[in-house]
Formats: sequence, C-alpha cells, structure tokens
Amino acid sequence: MSAQFPAAVLFDMDGTIIDSEPYWMIAESELVEEFGATWSAEQAYALVGSGLWNSAALLQQAGVDMPADDIVQRLSQRVLDQVAAAVPWRPGVRELFRELLDADIPCALVTMSLRMNAEALAHAVAREMGQPVFRAIVAGDDVSEPKPNPEAYLKGALALGVAIGDCVALEDSSYGAASAFSAGAVTIGIPLHVEIA
Repeated sequence: MSAQFPAAVLFDMDGTIIDSEPYWMIAESELVEEFGATWSAEQAYALVGSGLWNSAALLQQAGVDMPADDIVQRLSQRVLDQVAAAVPWRPGVRELFRELLDADIPCALVTMSLRMNAEALAHAVAREMGQPVFRAIVAGDDVSEPKPNPEAYLKGALALGVAIGDCVALEDSSYGAASAFSAGAVTIGIPLHVEIA
C-alpha cells in the first residue's frame, strides 16, 4: 500500500458525478420512438452502467434500424447537449472534489461514455472548481471491453502512475462496481437509479 491512501480516486461519471441517467433514458426513448417502437423504464434501467455498444445492440433489438456506431454517436450527442444546458450535479460531489484537490490526491474519470462527453464534463468540473480536477480520463472509446471488464479501471490507475490496489473507485452501478472491484480497487458504491448487487 502507498504512503498516502488513497493514492488516487477513480470516478465513474454518469450517475456518480452527475445524475445524467435520466438524460440517457430520454435519448434512448426518443430514438426508439422515432422507429415506431416503445422503450420501457425497465429496459432503460437495464442499460445503466453498460457499455454504449452493448446498449446500441439492445436498442437495435428494440427496433432502432441504425448502425451501432450511429446509435452511440446520436445518444452521446443528445446527452452532451442536455448536460451543457444544465449540469445535474450529485449532492456532495463538488465538496469531495475540493477535499481531494486540497489534499493533492490525483483523480481520474473512468466512464463508458464517449471521450467527447467525458472531456466536456471534465471541463465543466474544472470551471466549477476553478481548476482541473481530473489528471486522466478513460472513456468508453478508449477500451476494448466495457465495464464490468476491469480494463477501464486498470487503465485509469496506469494513467495516474499508481497501483490499482492503492486507489478508491466510486461507482453507481453493478457493472461499474464489478469492474472496479475486479481490477483491484477499493470500491465504494453510490447507488442512485439502480441497486448495486
């Protein structure tokens, strides 16, 4: 274990830093309805924490007749537009950022959202905090396997130059918590829209 614990904090994004899951659900529902089908709340909740291309495959099964890459791009842009209009901060997250900045504990953003969404949020966090918070970003388009595979969290620790076992990971979904835990990070679940099993 490092001299300072945690050596770093690895943050999930959607549902952990911001309550953007409703934005994703709206985007999914709008897209499915364009193709004359319906999208239930149960279907939407089943996607929380899942990789975007996994989500695209399920949307195709629900009737969306588009290539997976186009679905991912369309959903991501819609959510990006909604977050740009109003950042839905989770309670306490800005105070946590301040504590971590004051303690000089490095942070990484580890998300299955596209890099364009992750970078936009990182900029919003930097504006809010008056300085950059994230020293590294690992996004869904940076990994070959989505959460619950540990790849994203392993890359996050590597990018910060710290051992994964010396990191704390914050997650809101079972997929994400499984990813962080199997990578070897101390994992803290912060449930919001779904239970963490």
